[in-house]
Amino acid sequence: MPLLLFFTLFALLDFVILFTVGSKIGLLTTLILVLATGFIGLHLVRREGVATFMRAQQRLAQGEIPSNELMTGAALIFGGALLMAPGFLSDALGIACLLPKARKTLGRLLAKLSYNVKVKGFSQRYQPSNDWEQAGRKGRASENPEETNKPRGQEGKPLEGDFIAKDEPRR
Repeated sequence: MPLLLFFTLFALLDFVILFTVGSKIGLLTTLILVLATGFIGLHLVRREGVATFMRAQQRLAQGEIPSNELMTGAALIFGGALLMAPGFLSDALGIACLLPKARKTLGRLLAKLSYNVKVKGFSQRYQPSNDWEQAGRKGRASENPEETNKPRGQEGKPLEGDFIAKDEPRR
């Protein structure tokens, strides 16, 4: 609900600013500015998108996961969508998502905000563990190592299924 309220207020404020500026500078000038920011945004999305795609391919070729490039791609898509929306506030935020230094600043700001958001009841259910095997065995009744490694169904019975080797041809 707060997210819906935020988007509603953002859109309302964006249109108020658009109409206020439009009444001061005129309809034709406002339309030219809105269209110009859209075209500039498309150019920036293409340029930054190609560069991000190339960096992601390089990281994949090195055997690394391109997580930073994926976040950059998401910011570019979000920025491009904001630039397509009519309004000066959305255009300013969209351009900030497209420029590399501003995008990093926004990323740091969002990271700080996300640490401050607390989900109700999450800390009661989640208890981090340093040992993955210990965390996996935590909820099981049997502590026998041979029993804990066997997959079990909901009733505690062994799961049945077929096994296909990687080098075996598929049917």
